[in-house]
Amino acid sequence: MTVPSPAAAARLHATHYEPSSVPAAVLHYGGGGGALAVGSPGKVGLLELDFARVSSARTELVHHYQKAPLQIMRPLYYDDDWPQMPFTYLITTGGGVLHGDRLRTDLRFGAGTAAHVTTQASTKLYRMDSGYAAATINLTVGAEAFVEYLPDPLIPYAGARYAQRTHVTLDATATFVTGETVFAGRLSRGERHEYDALAIDLDVVADTGRPLIVDRARLGGTDHCARRAAVLGAHDAMSTLYVVTRQVPARQLADALHDAGAAVAGDGTRVGVSVLPGDVGAWLRIVGDDTVDIAATRLAAWSASRRLLTGRPAPHVRKC
Repeated sequence: MTVPSPAAAARLHATHYEPSSVPAAVLHYGGGGGALAVGSPGKVGLLELDFARVSSARTELVHHYQKAPLQIMRPLYYDDDWPQMPFTYLITTGGGVLHGDRLRTDLRFGAGTAAHVTTQASTKLYRMDSGYAAATINLTVGAEAFVEYLPDPLIPYAGARYAQRTHVTLDATATFVTGETVFAGRLSRGERHEYDALAIDLDVVADTGRPLIVDRARLGGTDHCARRAAVLGAHDAMSTLYVVTRQVPARQLADALHDAGAAVAGDGTRVGVSVLPGDVGAWLRIVGDDTVDIAATRLAAWSASRRLLTGRPAPHVRKC
C-alpha cells in the first residue's frame, strides 16, 4: 500500500480545495454532489503551474502538478512576435463542470516572465440537480512580469449553479491582463438565463495586500435578476477585459481600449471603458447578442493594449 506524502495528503484535504467562502445565492442550494459526493474520485480537480524566466529571456514551466479533471497541454511557443512567451491551455477532461465539482488552480509567474494562459474551449456548466460546483483560481505575478489569463466563455446550462473566485496577487511593476465572458446559456437551443445562479468574483491585490480590483457578478436566471436593465437586460452575453499596469498612463490605455473596441463593435453591441481606481490600469465591458461580434470586439481591445504596452499585436490563439 502506497502512503501519500504529506504534501499530497494536504492537497486532497477539503480545506485545500473547498472555497473559503461561497456567496449565499449559490450556497443555499447545499453542498451535496448527487450520486458522487463532494471529494469523490474525479470530483476534485487540482492544477499547479509555476513559470520562471530562464536563459535568453525565455519563460518556461518549471513546476507542474495536476489531478483530473484538470490538466494542461504542453506549453506552446508559436507567437512569431514574442517567441519566448509560452501559451498554455487548461483542460477539463470531463467535458464540463458538474454538481459537486471542486476545482482549484494555482498559477505562479516569477520575476521577468511573459506567459499567456487560456482554456482549450468554453467551460460548460451542466445542469445541477443537487448542490453546486465551485472553482478557485489563484495567480501570483512577480516583478516585471507580463501575464495574460484569458479563458474562453462560461456557458451555463439550464439549472446550473456555480461559484468562481479568481484571486490575483500582483507586483507593482508587473502587467496583468484578464477577463471573463459569460453567455446567457446554450443560445443555439434557445436557452437564455435558465441557470439557477452564477457568482463570479475577481480580486486583484498588490503584493502589499492593498486591493486594486474588486469585481462581483451575481447572476440569477430563475429569479430573472440577470435580465434587469442594470445587469444584462435583454442581451445574450457579457465580456470584460482588465489591463492592470503602470507602464503607460491609465487614461492613455483606456482610450486605446475604447477606440479599438468601438471601431469593431457592430450594431447592438455596447462597449464601456473606464480607468481603474488608483490609475492602476483600465477595463472594458461589453454586452450584446452576437457572440462572434463580442469576441472580435474584445480581441481588438486586447490587441490594442498589447501593442501599446509591448509593441506587439495579439497573436491568433490557436484552439484547434
